Amino acid sequence: MSIAEAWDIPATRQPLVPPHPPRASEAMTALGRLAAMRENAIATWGQRAYEDDIIPGRFFWRSSFILNTPDAIRHVLVDNYENYTRTAAGIRVLRPMLGEGLLIAEGRAWKHQRRTLAPAFTPRAVEGLVPHMIAVTDETIAKLRAVSGAPVDLRETMQRMTLEIAGRTMFSFGMDRHGPALRDFVMEYGARLAHPHLLDMVLPLGWPSPQDFSRARFRKRWTHFVGMLMAERRAAGKKAGAPARDLFDLMGAARDPETGEAFTDEQLGDQVATMILAGHETTATALFWSLYLLALDPASQEQLAAEAQQATTDGVLDFERLKFTRAVVDETMRLYPPAFLIARAAAGPDTVAGFPVRKNDVILIAPWLLHRHEKLWRDPNAFIPQRFLAPAPPPDRFAYLPFGVGARVCIGAHFALVEATLALARIIGAFRVTLLDKAPVMPIGIVTTQPDRSPMFSITPR
Repeated sequence: MSIAEAWDIPATRQPLVPPHPPRASEAMTALGRLAAMRENAIATWGQRAYEDDIIPGRFFWRSSFILNTPDAIRHVLVDNYENYTRTAAGIRVLRPMLGEGLLIAEGRAWKHQRRTLAPAFTPRAVEGLVPHMIAVTDETIAKLRAVSGAPVDLRETMQRMTLEIAGRTMFSFGMDRHGPALRDFVMEYGARLAHPHLLDMVLPLGWPSPQDFSRARFRKRWTHFVGMLMAERRAAGKKAGAPARDLFDLMGAARDPETGEAFTDEQLGDQVATMILAGHETTATALFWSLYLLALDPASQEQLAAEAQQATTDGVLDFERLKFTRAVVDETMRLYPPAFLIARAAAGPDTVAGFPVRKNDVILIAPWLLHRHEKLWRDPNAFIPQRFLAPAPPPDRFAYLPFGVGARVCIGAHFALVEATLALARIIGAFRVTLLDKAPVMPIGIVTTQPDRSPMFSITPR
């Protein structure tokens, strides 16, 4: 049976199998793997990683385990999650940008932040932010119409658009003045400081690595910039008794439901940085990969465009009717998960899938591997949005982790899905997107799953 027949797709629509890095040689040495990891971590896994349930190994003097079974993943991320913390290398890389925000915090600090932030990210709260998302997307479409027919860098366009959405949903003001500086911070950090070095991995967290001194200098400049954004937003004020108009209002008014505590200024700054950076960068990447896949698969693109037209009434797009669009976003994040790797260090001894785990052993859960694992997915390397549509059964919740799972699941998951689905429907409803550059675009894993370059697209108004 062909792939198309298996998924009840017309024979004229053979599913797309997008390019992906070759599997690493099983003979690659540990040092070779470490060197390659700095350039592209997802290219360091061999065929065995896509077939086996558990892959034990060594990480210097510690044991390591790659988990590819839902039961083992549930144990680590849900049943005994308090025993597994971020690795020292992960904290070194993320802390300069995110401080002690929700993504980094552990223990009581994390619980306080999670409880306090939760009301700002409920579906009802997100619904109030949708007008910001739609307004920015429509402005982006208007700008694209002005350059219709000329080559377009849609990766940069998506980064600018999602940054503008992040700015408006956070502060109710645009990022025209501050966007270039913010992008410069992100690009500088990604190019110079986000790549973990050998000493980042082996030194205890309390011992600064050479990179940590540069990261500390960066953090001083970065926190000053975030503080300036917050001061500008506060100067704009808020009418007494008026409803919250943005995330800054919601987070400023938030109180821990158990203690009544509000965020300190420093804590609020870290949350602002986390939401802006984690939100705009991952959503931009997901939208880029969605557009890339749809450009390679014109039939799916036309199906999505037709759905967007049918779901629009008097210019208003109905999110609930965008079933295929949402399936495209889901399938894109399966093939190109924004966070390609979840690394945890054991705080104490445990047993996982029959293997003894000692304190400081490293647990690796790689959505890149998990989402393409040959035991968990049919036709794992093919782009088949129909796998997320009825009557296909939903994937196991511990086999599909675009936003993580368990207590530490991404708090902004619903926000990101609404933003990506609405924006994709709006853009493809307005334009036919084709690739001008036919060379394959390869994913690279550093902090997120990024393209190795920005191909040029052509857009044609529908």
